[in-house]
Amino acid sequence: MEDLELTIITGLSGAGKSVAVKSLEDLGYFCVDNLPPQLLPKMVELCQQSEKIDHLVAVIDVRGGQFFRDLFHVLEELDRGRVNYHILFLEADDATLIRRYKETRRTHPLHADGGISQSIAEERKLLLPLKERADMVIDTSLTSVRQLREIITESFRPAVKGTSPLEVQLISFGYKYGLPLDADMVFDARFLANPFWVDHLREKSGLEAEVRDFVMSDSRAEEFLNRVEGLLTSLQEGFVREGRHFITVALGCTGGRHRSVALAEELARRLRDRGWTVVVRHRDLHRD
Repeated sequence: MEDLELTIITGLSGAGKSVAVKSLEDLGYFCVDNLPPQLLPKMVELCQQSEKIDHLVAVIDVRGGQFFRDLFHVLEELDRGRVNYHILFLEADDATLIRRYKETRRTHPLHADGGISQSIAEERKLLLPLKERADMVIDTSLTSVRQLREIITESFRPAVKGTSPLEVQLISFGYKYGLPLDADMVFDARFLANPFWVDHLREKSGLEAEVRDFVMSDSRAEEFLNRVEGLLTSLQEGFVREGRHFITVALGCTGGRHRSVALAEELARRLRDRGWTVVVRHRDLHRD
């Protein structure tokens, strides 16, 4: 099958690759875990000859040991063969990764003498060139297993259906909890009137009509969305031409509960009306 699509899942150990690959298996993708990079071209060739496999997922990471370093040569080979592939990179901050390793009592695949912190640092350095080539980067530091499954499912289901060539992941967040590390673009909505200071709106969220109407009643909100929508529309062709199939756009307010949530939902509606594939994630909506 010449139109085979290949997704390479990689990233930091403990960042959620096993959850991602299981989610794609549930979508009907043919998945291979911990594949030595040298075997990837042969795996692609076998799948191309199959009439039943049109989406291949290969998890390739530092568990491959010395073989992992050959991945970049393999990617060059895939480029020469004009194989349609995308790279999904999963990461998390050090504190989250250390906590996850303590909970599971697993040994880091690099297992440095300096302990888990040094192992993570060495892995980040080793994977940095691959992260820079990734089509989609997901930071799972503040993401539960259920939320990651939802992100993967919503992000990759359109690929099976063959709809939009460019997918946008919209993230609402609160600046008080830090920037989303996986964002390609960040827009600040803190200049808008804050529903938090309205007593009957404080405990509500941007998903509720009263808060949404309050946010959108500010004329600056309409202008803000028009500009963001126009920017994304003008850049779409360029992203696709450069081989980008996923972009992550973050909208932030102070707490990530009111303004950013309402704006993300409205922007998602507008982009979907244009035929775009959009996934919305409200990172800090349920925080106190």
